[in-house]
Amino acid sequence: MAGNDHRAAVPRTGALRWFALLLLCAAYIQGPVTKILDFPGAIAEMTHFGLSPAPPFAVGVIVFELGASALILIGRWRWLAALALAGFTLVATFIAVRFWEMPEGQGRMMAMNAFFEHLGLIGGFILVALDDLARKKEANR
Repeated sequence: MAGNDHRAAVPRTGALRWFALLLLCAAYIQGPVTKILDFPGAIAEMTHFGLSPAPPFAVGVIVFELGASALILIGRWRWLAALALAGFTLVATFIAVRFWEMPEGQGRMMAMNAFFEHLGLIGGFILVALDDLARKKEANR
């Protein structure tokens, strides 16, 4: 393999790639569906995290997560939606998963694991954005 053409060694399987994107977006589809099915619970969650007024925040989160996930899955403005979900996840993680403020114990350990799993999601979304931009650049050559 010559130069930087490492992509030639990777088979481009559209269905598998789409499935991987679906897995990456799974929490951003499941979460809003759960909020829709239990809107009072969604309002309670927003209130718990100090987001006020809670109903508009709950609606905004539902629309944002479903909309960004849909854009990623259909490939429209994928890079922008991926970066938006990365930023959203970063902010939400620092609001909701403050393990360093918890007492020592299993709860803190589970929260710390969740915190770093969220960082992994952020990294995945950044990679999706970079990949999408690289594909667009390659297609325009």
